[in-house]
Amino acid sequence: MSAQQPLSVVLGAGLMGRLLAHSLARLGHRVEVHEAQGPDAQGAAARVAAAMLAPLAESAITEAPVVRMGQHALTRWQEILQSLSTPVFFQQNGTLILWHRQDAGEAQRFEQLLQRTQREHVTLPSLQALQGQALQAIEPAVEARFQHGLYLPGEGQLDNRQLLQALLTELTAHASVQMHWNSARKPQDFDMNGANAPQWVFDCRGLGARSEQPALRGVRGEVIRLHAPDVSLQRPTRLIHPRYPIYIAPKQDHVFVIGATEIETEDLSPASVRSTLELLSAAYTVHPGFGEARILEVATQARPTLPDNLPLLTVHNPRHISLNGLYRHGFLIAPALLDATLEWVQHGTLTLAQQFQLSVQHGG
Repeated sequence: MSAQQPLSVVLGAGLMGRLLAHSLARLGHRVEVHEAQGPDAQGAAARVAAAMLAPLAESAITEAPVVRMGQHALTRWQEILQSLSTPVFFQQNGTLILWHRQDAGEAQRFEQLLQRTQREHVTLPSLQALQGQALQAIEPAVEARFQHGLYLPGEGQLDNRQLLQALLTELTAHASVQMHWNSARKPQDFDMNGANAPQWVFDCRGLGARSEQPALRGVRGEVIRLHAPDVSLQRPTRLIHPRYPIYIAPKQDHVFVIGATEIETEDLSPASVRSTLELLSAAYTVHPGFGEARILEVATQARPTLPDNLPLLTVHNPRHISLNGLYRHGFLIAPALLDATLEWVQHGTLTLAQQFQLSVQHGG
């Protein structure tokens, strides 16, 4: 490798750090990745996720920039996955919204929120209200247990853990990439003016960057991974719930990720009995086959979140950039943050960030 290749330092090897390091290496950079923990991504919020790509469904609880970035992700993820040598599960079969009769009022409010989003984002595929046989034709697995639903065409998902491993495989094999595990580093650890100074420092540490971004907070999430051979849901399914919408995301080989909880705490202790019972009970009402499922894992993690629950790209100086605040939308918005960062690196412009309405802060 040429010594003239620009050196880029990436801090953090979660989703954003791995994506960025992979892209920089493909652009011809020498890359050093420093991660405070090991290669298994145990400290990354991305490991405890469903990795749903659902801009319209998420619009009920988030704002326009996330929807814009999510629309970008649906096509961009396919390009990213094609650049990997290891296959990663990806599907784009849409999202199904279901509710029980007693929650019809909440479902109506939810539908109105989605309709408002569609009026503001006319390029989103139109949601479809389904009843009876039309619902069962879209998702035969629900049989006659539900009489009403909403179908959101075009939305998708991928397998988060397969992706993290596939990116790790690429980075480990790339001759211009050095991975430093159990290496907790900060931007100020690198002399940007010395003889061996990196050309770029990218801070992707999530909550690990709180000393530089004190407004960060952790929002706890809990997910359950099940193996349910008797269940054949074909797409992510969301159940309107009095306390919070519950999602069921089918992965390969009858593995399902069930989640929903958002708790304002950084406590990473095991999931509560209440949360576990609610998630499992809700899944069982969607399909009785979950009653015989095997629990593979109950996992918790804290997502890095800023006060407005939106992501932030900070250009501390032209060569030092931080990406943070992905909250619960990591996989939905990561491609947009990636491409906005790469545009700055390659051209010194932020046109994409403006298109996505991505918040950019200079200095700080």
